[in-house]
Amino acid sequence: MRFLLDAGQRAFAASLDALLTAAGTPAVVRDWSRGDHASGRALWSRVAEAGVFALAVPETYEGGLGPLPVELAVAFVELGRHAVPGPLVETVTAAVLLTGADPGIAKRLLPVLASGETMATVAPEGAYALDGDAATLRLSWEPSGIRLSPGHGPALPCLDPARRLTPLAPGGELLDAPTGQALTWARLATAAQALGVGLALLDRTVGYVRQRTQFGVPVGSFQAVKHRLADAKIALEFARPLVFGAALTMRPADAAAAKAAACEAAYSTARTALQLHGAIGYTAQYDLSLWLTKARALRTAWGDPHECRALVVSAAGDRRW
Repeated sequence: MRFLLDAGQRAFAASLDALLTAAGTPAVVRDWSRGDHASGRALWSRVAEAGVFALAVPETYEGGLGPLPVELAVAFVELGRHAVPGPLVETVTAAVLLTGADPGIAKRLLPVLASGETMATVAPEGAYALDGDAATLRLSWEPSGIRLSPGHGPALPCLDPARRLTPLAPGGELLDAPTGQALTWARLATAAQALGVGLALLDRTVGYVRQRTQFGVPVGSFQAVKHRLADAKIALEFARPLVFGAALTMRPADAAAAKAAACEAAYSTARTALQLHGAIGYTAQYDLSLWLTKARALRTAWGDPHECRALVVSAAGDRRW
């Protein structure tokens, strides 16, 4: 099945691409990695003004446009393509969680999430939260429910320097908020982001092998190189319909399948990109590293491949999915 975006969705993707290209995201990512959030917050505000976070907020709340999961997937592909830093998936997940919370809390918090005024992070109990030092709303996902964490511990290093991990402080107000579809939204957004990361890695690698020469000819003319790039392209193109198919159905197993496929495709593309770039691909000063490390980190975010595949296999025996 072919999932083709309509004219409005294509225009939305193009506008985000133009916005993020002009923003010079590699410099923003490096600032964020050092704990300097000023440029990242400015970019966050522009992304919010484009309506990205409002897509997860019901239109019954001020500033909300959603729920629009297909448009959200379109947006997150572009966010991944440009390696935008920050708790993007977590803010969307927080919006979905708060939609089912007490109406007073939802009315207070959802509009500021949609507008970008508030940056949120969410973490299961005992796990590290992404960018807890930058987020102004921190939610701890516990067996008893969702708790508003009062603070956070020191930021810890991560494989992806732009993903700063922080422990959340215990205690805080317990919200009566059913988790519902929150994990499905988190996995869909992560899958779309990973797809964008993989596409960026492929584009950059194709450009590089066209310019790099060996034995007097471009490296990209070698058959072995073409095969590696073709394998990466096929994996990403197979993942794409799973991502948009999951956005249409919003079934947990479909989102898990999309996440497994997109994250594995991005990770495989990252390995290909690193091999074809050679030693320069290892250097943190080279922009390729910003996408390489993100592909690896997203692979295990919100459920590793084994966990997602197990859900797909389990659901395959249930005709209801």
